[in-house]
Amino acid sequence: MQDWLNMTAADLGRGIGAGEIDAVALTQTFLDAIAAHPFRDRIYARLTADRALAEARAAQARAAAGRRLSPLDGVPISWKDLFDTAGVATEAGSALLKDRVPAADAKVLRNATAAGLVCLGKTHMSELAFSGLGYNPVTQTPPCVNDHDAVAGGSSSGAATSVAFGLAAAGIGSDTGGSVRAPAVWNDLVGLKTTPGRLSLEGVVPLIHSFDTVGPLCRDVADAALMLAALENGEAADLRGASLRGRRFAVLQSVALDDLAAEPAAAFDHAVRRLEAAGATVVPLEFPEIREALDLTAVLYCGEAYGIWREVIEANPDLMFAEILERFRAGRLFSAPDFAAGWLRLTQIRKSYEQAVAGYDAVLLPTSPILPANLERLSQDHDYYVAVNLLALRNTRIGNLLGLCALTLPAGTPSCGISLMASPGQDAALLRLGAAAEKALA
Repeated sequence: MQDWLNMTAADLGRGIGAGEIDAVALTQTFLDAIAAHPFRDRIYARLTADRALAEARAAQARAAAGRRLSPLDGVPISWKDLFDTAGVATEAGSALLKDRVPAADAKVLRNATAAGLVCLGKTHMSELAFSGLGYNPVTQTPPCVNDHDAVAGGSSSGAATSVAFGLAAAGIGSDTGGSVRAPAVWNDLVGLKTTPGRLSLEGVVPLIHSFDTVGPLCRDVADAALMLAALENGEAADLRGASLRGRRFAVLQSVALDDLAAEPAAAFDHAVRRLEAAGATVVPLEFPEIREALDLTAVLYCGEAYGIWREVIEANPDLMFAEILERFRAGRLFSAPDFAAGWLRLTQIRKSYEQAVAGYDAVLLPTSPILPANLERLSQDHDYYVAVNLLALRNTRIGNLLGLCALTLPAGTPSCGISLMASPGQDAALLRLGAAAEKALA
């Protein structure tokens, strides 16, 4: 039964369907593992054990009757603590929202429940999702699976570690500047950033409406495809026969390869060679306007984030982690004309980018230029915090700014990954590419 904790969600689902796994026993196994784990309180903000067991009993009854709702019916997963859960506190990692109890589930949670997935509980996160590190002195800071003295990446830190430590079959997070992909790469998982608007944000505590997306953190690409289908109440991408032969990839040179730590650089180069060996053509791509897009982050991200949260924050600013408060308040520096001009320029850059990449199946880049940051140093060194916080999300933020879908895969070295970025709406095609790339990298 302990093997269940490290199986893919798809394999668990198949086991339930074949009568080899009892959904109630499976859920109880995960709940027991969470209760016994030394990092349980650093990963889970709160459990929903009664709900989970009730959902598991229903799933097991459906399996016995041959009426399963989906391939993942009965599989236990975790939810980042910004997805509303009816009757259960949803606080988004902030004392500003302490004891906030929504009356209804978020739309994506309702969809997942309708597909038979079991809700284990809510996971810790960066405060209000505004950091790529996962360091949260207000609530808890999950540790990286590869280095317990380091942070797990954020803002979906608990979502990633719940899977990486074998405490959930998959985790659901959100990605505004890389908050699915950053913790996925640092914990050796697959992370999918969906096209903006593809998955509902109803009942999701916002950070920046213009960039917020929902996405799964999983053990492999097949699980990511199945989870996407469950979250949107749709059909999973067909990954059968996925191949890299004849595929064309571009490696983004501009900014994305700057200041790489030795391990991510070597892992990325090795991964690219593996893709080429599997039949893909890989060429360099310069797109200097990326730098200009990244320079718009402050006005577009901080401006909108502070506009959304200003009244709540300024009513009780002392409740916030100072670094996060400072980042929100940076939005005060910009005017409405600054914001409008920023969006106008970003829209132009997006059009230019689509023209530049029209001949490629996907664009490649290292998911993170750095390894997980040391927790103790983050807590004591402001300059270090600011530097690594920006660097951790630098490469992932490119996909958000350009409105793309993106997928990060483990690159074979702990806490290092390779990302594939595709045009908006190409999530299914991206997952097929990811499945083929995953085979090549295995």
